Amino acid sequence: MNKPLIVIFTAICLDAVGIGLIFPILPRLLQEVMQSHDIAFYIGIMTALYAAMQFVFSPILGALSDSIGRRPVLLISLAGAAVNYVIMAFAPSLLLLFIGRAIAGLTSANMSVASAYIADISPADQRARRFGLFNAMFGAGFIIGPVLGGLLGDYWLRLPFIVAAILNAANLLLALFVLPESRIPSRQKLDLTALNPLRPLKWIASMKTLLPIVLVYFVFSAAGESYGTCWALWGFDTFGWNGFWIGLSLGTFGICQTLCQAFLPAPATRLLGERWTVISGVACASAALLVMAFANQGWMIFAIMPVFTLVGIGNPAFQALATSKVEPDRQGELQGLLASTVSLASIIAPLAFSSFYFTVRENWPGGIWLSVIALYAVAVPLVLMSTRSSGIAQSANAQGA
Repeated sequence: MNKPLIVIFTAICLDAVGIGLIFPILPRLLQEVMQSHDIAFYIGIMTALYAAMQFVFSPILGALSDSIGRRPVLLISLAGAAVNYVIMAFAPSLLLLFIGRAIAGLTSANMSVASAYIADISPADQRARRFGLFNAMFGAGFIIGPVLGGLLGDYWLRLPFIVAAILNAANLLLALFVLPESRIPSRQKLDLTALNPLRPLKWIASMKTLLPIVLVYFVFSAAGESYGTCWALWGFDTFGWNGFWIGLSLGTFGICQTLCQAFLPAPATRLLGERWTVISGVACASAALLVMAFANQGWMIFAIMPVFTLVGIGNPAFQALATSKVEPDRQGELQGLLASTVSLASIIAPLAFSSFYFTVRENWPGGIWLSVIALYAVAVPLVLMSTRSSGIAQSANAQGA
């Protein structure tokens, strides 16, 4: 592997570490700064703020990298990430924590630039493998982040941010000396309309058959946000978990999910077809969430983790189903639409789940997971509707046979 790829993959891994790093320690950090235990809603605000900055700045950074080059945008984002973690490490007030988290969301929007860099320097026959490594590095970072944050946070609440700042600063220095520009900048004037993050959503008006699929994506993405928003609070309130156990549980979830998505979607789709693969994944997740809602021992969560992560078998199947709904020359537009849908869910859902958790926390913290089951229940008729409108599920079964 050449040096530029090492820099890019390291940056992606560190982005994912930064996403997961804060999950185990955020409740205690907010309690320390606010001198209060009523912090559920503020966790939602911080999570939504991070997603909103990603949503707004992903197209902006991508367009800037086309205009002025990939290298300067990547260097600025790496520097911004290091500065963000320094702010988070020493922030004495809630406002500074919000500013630091906003900077984190902005700098993590560099994943679109990193993807473009890989495409620039990769021959056509190596792109699939390198983008596979791209996803693997992100997955690895998302596993490392919660464990690292929980473990270091038990020694000192601010220590994970200091370590993250050092790692990002080291990667910035590496990039500064070994990362070349991957393309000749266009120097063309930016098309401001292309920077509108809501632009892809206008496509729904012209493609009515996509509406159920977009709604399913929104529901699935919104349900996934519940874990990052409420997991740490629920683990502490229900089982008395410290940072290490919260991080370990999130890391275990990441490992199980990675293995599930790597090995199970293809055989599940061949056996069940796309429609019933998606619904089976939802059923498994709902069963596990029901156990979580009533669990009173921490070991029960680790025991059901493999069942819980089976929801991941449905995502690739549903993505394959979505691609069959549009013409080949509009696949890129479809992926942009789905990415915008995921981003919107990442902004709205944390606020909703944190508000609901605030209402049930005192009497029944596990009640939050029943709200996720209810959200999954909304997705089931939408999945049936989107598959019934064409013979996709049946054709998939026929091909599998």
